[in-house]
Amino acid sequence: MPTNTPLNDAALDQLFRTARTYNGYLDTPVSNAQLESVWELMKYGPTSANCLPARIIWCVSQESKEKLAALSAPANATKILSAPATAIIGMDMEFYEQLPELFPHADARSWFVGNEAMIEATAFRNSSLQGGYFILAARALGLDTGAMSGFNNAAVDEAFFAGTKVKSNFISTIGYGDPASIFDRSPRPGFDRFNKIV
Repeated sequence: MPTNTPLNDAALDQLFRTARTYNGYLDTPVSNAQLESVWELMKYGPTSANCLPARIIWCVSQESKEKLAALSAPANATKILSAPATAIIGMDMEFYEQLPELFPHADARSWFVGNEAMIEATAFRNSSLQGGYFILAARALGLDTGAMSGFNNAAVDEAFFAGTKVKSNFISTIGYGDPASIFDRSPRPGFDRFNKIV
């Protein structure tokens, strides 16, 4: 017998149906404890062999936000500067060094050592998955997000991840979204248009 039950409509609305990507935020602070709570939820989302390649820099100080904004497209810079925090979702290109601890069931480290194509694909795929979990965790905690690209990855890597094997994947603002900052929801086609059961 299944042990899980479906979430109620209010929860599904908060996570998916009425949730939006915000371009601006209310003047309401977000605490470090709230940011930590996002991680404490998102870390449970599945990744290949529990590799957990995401590494996050949380830009909260004015100095860090200005530094990131200067490396971003003008429209995104405005969003970064107005948000309580912006997360740089990075990917550790040496994530496999953590596998003896994170996946002790097999010698998973050996699957990756020397295989640059597999490292790159695994780091990108799984840090992107973790970025999705980041968005859902934030929404589950009553926060809103604004995920985006539109920044200079190489410059952000140099500014925020220098001396490490971490590369930036994408960035996301986080806070309490201002409804005035969004436009009408874009279309979301029904099942039959983009799906096929075989």
